[in-house]
Amino acid sequence: MLKKKRYKKEEKEKMNKKEISIIKKKALEDKVPIIMDDTLEVIAKILDEIKPKKILEIGTAVGYSAICFSEYLQENGKIDTIERDTERVKEARKNIKKAEVEEKINIYEGDAVEILPTLNDEYDVVFIDAAKGKYPFFLNQALRMIKPGGVIFADNILYKGYVMSDYNKHKQRTAVRNLREYIAEITNNEKLETEILEVGDGLAISKTKRWLQKSSFSLYKKFYYIFK
Repeated sequence: MLKKKRYKKEEKEKMNKKEISIIKKKALEDKVPIIMDDTLEVIAKILDEIKPKKILEIGTAVGYSAICFSEYLQENGKIDTIERDTERVKEARKNIKKAEVEEKINIYEGDAVEILPTLNDEYDVVFIDAAKGKYPFFLNQALRMIKPGGVIFADNILYKGYVMSDYNKHKQRTAVRNLREYIAEITNNEKLETEILEVGDGLAISKTKRWLQKSSFSLYKKFYYIFK
């Protein structure tokens, strides 16, 4: 009987991985920005270590990252994810259903700037991957809701290399300025230990120091530098 249950579980996991691969392929074909493989690899290793109960994602897109993260939740764990694009919300709901993780992922449809102040849950992990010009606001909201020992990830933090250069063109000026502001805040906040990894388009990882003491995060030291 146990062997049969194990077989069914393995088959389900195999089917889910196949479905995730299809979702990823379609997103790339449609030029929907999704989490890069090397970024996902780093985050997955940390999630696997800390086994979060609740994750907040700011920027659902088509649900790819939330589906991937759901694998590392504790039993009965939950992901709350926010997306303002109606078409992407529809696609995300379909993808989440196909991946059979509807019970794990809850989508809030609307602008994160309006939705975040209405949330009062506590989260083990916050993943930020939305409007770059709003990152400082997202950080303030994340700090309000992150649990002691929690981890805040910010994707695309180096933004095509603009953040670390003398880039000052009008088109992306606000986004670059606010990303620099985000980095200044996370590196100067005494309650956080921050590392910025050169994976994908840059990944900022901010942890409370309590979590850092228990973690084996030093495995990733070769990837990072600290922005001063």
